[in-house]
Amino acid sequence: MTEQDLVPITDTAALDAACEALRPSEFLCVDTEFHRETTYYPKLCLVQVSGEGCEFIIDPLADGLDLSPFLALLMEPSRVKVFHAARQDMDIFVELAGAPPAPVFDTQIAAMALGLGDSISYDNLIARLTGASIDKSSQFTDWQRRPLTQKQLRYALGDVTHLRDAYLRMRETLERQDRMDWVRAEMAVYEDPELYDADPKNAWQRLKVRRPRKDYLAVLAAVAAWREELAQTLDKPRRRVLKDDAIQEIAEQRPVDAKSMDRLRAVPTGFGKSKHGESLLTAIRNAINDPEAYAPHIPREPQRNPAPPGATDMLKVLLKTVSDDRNVVPRLIANAADLEAIAQGRISDTAVGSGWRYELFGKRAEALLDGHLAVRFRGGEVEFFETE
Repeated sequence: MTEQDLVPITDTAALDAACEALRPSEFLCVDTEFHRETTYYPKLCLVQVSGEGCEFIIDPLADGLDLSPFLALLMEPSRVKVFHAARQDMDIFVELAGAPPAPVFDTQIAAMALGLGDSISYDNLIARLTGASIDKSSQFTDWQRRPLTQKQLRYALGDVTHLRDAYLRMRETLERQDRMDWVRAEMAVYEDPELYDADPKNAWQRLKVRRPRKDYLAVLAAVAAWREELAQTLDKPRRRVLKDDAIQEIAEQRPVDAKSMDRLRAVPTGFGKSKHGESLLTAIRNAINDPEAYAPHIPREPQRNPAPPGATDMLKVLLKTVSDDRNVVPRLIANAADLEAIAQGRISDTAVGSGWRYELFGKRAEALLDGHLAVRFRGGEVEFFETE
């Protein structure tokens, strides 16, 4: 073994010492390798961590290793936790620690505030910010296998050493441009425990509601809850228990026995007579017999006047102009639903109605709709200007 060999942490005492070395750091860069293709709960295979002057790899599959020292460090609110495309990593740590770590900095979201791209990949972000080229040859490693090679370990650790460099550059630029509050506001959703709610009774919210009828809603909610609970019990992905389109067809057709269920196109043949078929049919019958108890309350959308012709299109042009001028990804400011609502005079119902989005775009959107902002074309460019 040479001095350059990487050795993952496999015992609790060593993990405690490594975490103590990172304690002075104002931030932690964190990445995980996990397996989830065949399970409901992600199987954590590796944790990579870096901070100011220190980095290490944790092997959570090691016998007897207690992750408590690292989880305690991760959950301390005084330290920023840096991820790239944080959502799946956050799922893992919510499961392990019981709550989301905070505060969080997601470099993929921050990249939007810096005009670096919408949903930019990690390797493209690193190339843009640091010039480093990431070797992807270990990207599809089976991280459950042991031992891992030095090449695999270096690839894994590189995810957080490059991330550290990227974060420091992004932080400096965001602070200089006075945009750090933009990113903090976006991160609030990651820090909300409701985002990670896995209660089966709320599983229907993952599905598109196609009908406002109580009989449909009751069965949709009951079957979604049945699937969620069974997926958790079996530790299987939802789709391997029952696919979304099958739940929708069941909610529409409301079969009450195995024979009628077998007539549904989206439900696997014979499912009604399978090991779990009777419990599914019981859930359906219960919902049909008592829709009031099972149907979620969904407020009806009020009747709204359509947006004036062309208003939404003009707002799209304005949004692109503002985004290009300030070097921000348009979707970070407003989405299509926001523009439609603004065109209908409902800017207060959107995120554009307050905060930095209002100062950057909302005020100009209102001025455009009120006739105080006009558009002209000069030299092949769109130009908005204030009217008298």
